[in-house]
Amino acid sequence: MNQVLADVAAPRVLVLAPTGRDGTASADLLRRAALAAEACPGLDALLAGLERGADAVFVAEEALIGQPIEPLLDWVERQPPWSDMPFVILTSHRQTPPVVAWRSRLVPALRNVSLLERPVQAITLTSTMQAAVRARRRQYEVRAHLAEREQAARGLEALVAARTQELEAANAALRAQIAERERIEESLRHAQKIEAIGQLTGGVAHDFNNLLMVISGGLDMLGRQRDPQRRKVLMDGMRQAASRGAGLTRQLLAFSRRQPLKAEPVDLRRQIGGMRELLDRSLRGDVHVSLDFAEGLWPVEVDPGELELVMLNLAVNARDAMPAGGTIAIRGVNRPAFDAEGLRGDFVELSVADTGTGMTPEVQARIFEPFFTTKDIGKGSGLGLPQVYGFAQQSGGTVRVETEIGRGTCIRLLLPRSTRVPTALERHLLDLQAARPTHERLGHVLLVEDDDEVAALVGQMLAELGFEATRAASAAAALGALADGRDIDIVFSDVMMPGGMNGVDLAREVKRRQPNLPVVLTTAYSEAAKQHAEAEGIAVLPKPYRLEELASTMRMALGR
Repeated sequence: MNQVLADVAAPRVLVLAPTGRDGTASADLLRRAALAAEACPGLDALLAGLERGADAVFVAEEALIGQPIEPLLDWVERQPPWSDMPFVILTSHRQTPPVVAWRSRLVPALRNVSLLERPVQAITLTSTMQAAVRARRRQYEVRAHLAEREQAARGLEALVAARTQELEAANAALRAQIAERERIEESLRHAQKIEAIGQLTGGVAHDFNNLLMVISGGLDMLGRQRDPQRRKVLMDGMRQAASRGAGLTRQLLAFSRRQPLKAEPVDLRRQIGGMRELLDRSLRGDVHVSLDFAEGLWPVEVDPGELELVMLNLAVNARDAMPAGGTIAIRGVNRPAFDAEGLRGDFVELSVADTGTGMTPEVQARIFEPFFTTKDIGKGSGLGLPQVYGFAQQSGGTVRVETEIGRGTCIRLLLPRSTRVPTALERHLLDLQAARPTHERLGHVLLVEDDDEVAALVGQMLAELGFEATRAASAAAALGALADGRDIDIVFSDVMMPGGMNGVDLAREVKRRQPNLPVVLTTAYSEAAKQHAEAEGIAVLPKPYRLEELASTMRMALGR
């Protein structure tokens, strides 16, 4: 407070000159120069005046020589950063070594020092003190600027803190909104999944209930019929239902990309050309099929059986889109250096185009959804195009759809080019030959199956083929049967079984004990186990299988 009063009042100068009348005369002289001079009788009074506040100090050097000036020097060191008190020291002519040494130590210690040597004129003294006061006033201005800057900095800090708090509140609100949006999106995705699962299970239940109705009803009627012709009709219906069920499962697995594909180099011209009979049987007489394959068409790397199912599905869809008849154009062209839709490399484009009704954008957006169909109930499962999509994706390619109402639809499959040469052997869907029953004893089979009904049926199938079967309900029981010295020619086991050991584990143990004993595994679906089995060279027969497929697999395993 005293320092503030000194700032706004007349400039205050402390005078320390205790010898003679120097102090009084100097103070009077400074007062006449409009300076508020205060004469200090000693060093303690000077320090007290400095603590109260002053603008400059006038000191005669004899007042300091030989005195304990450490408190004064300590006060100088304790000044705030903006302060540098001006000292004007009146010196004498004495140049003795002690005095010179004392001056050389005092001047740097006091820092802001002006020296006046006696005798000094009045105007020199007053002008020097006025200059010192002006320098002190500039220090006050610096102090004010520093205070303003500090106040501004505190205001800025407060503003930053307020803005930071506002940003934190905004960020918290934003995070809450994001969390709420994520929760809503997750709920929507969950609802969509539930809807998709409901649609999928509803479609599967509908189709399989129809198939089971044919089979269960046929079995019930079979025991009531004595007429061989009616029994044959019932048997044919049940076989067809079982075949449709197997096809439905294959389409589901193809759509989910879980159907294992046996890719090999395929000549499209020869493979699809060999489907002529199958296509003619599947289409109406008013539907014409044209084949157009470019010269030098590359082979593709696909599963030939699945390729024919894809072509059959596309042809049937094209037929149904042309109720008044029309043309199905099947074309194949090379697409070198293809780079689009995440694919890069050489591809072959296989297209199936019809002249039918075309699709609306709403229908086109859903054609790859499982069980979505525009056909009447019972006329389509809604799995044809999903199977096409799954086949293309799993083969390393993709599917494009071009359609226009009233002008037809074109389905384009991009299939990867094969660098291998296709085999001359052709395998088509019509090449399956029915196995003929035989009474020749082909061998003794250790049948490992935990399901009683399946085991009974497979036992009858093996007997029909000429095999003698011994059943074991678990892998442990099978190993026990092998250990008791039974004459077993081949092991036929399910993959999924209770007891902690599956069919793959059983096959490994059988190979360890009897390396020359062939093992065949069968499974409805267990992709990981199937891959492990095939990696170790173990044959796998997928369920459901027909009698001729069982016969072929068993004969191949036995080397016949």
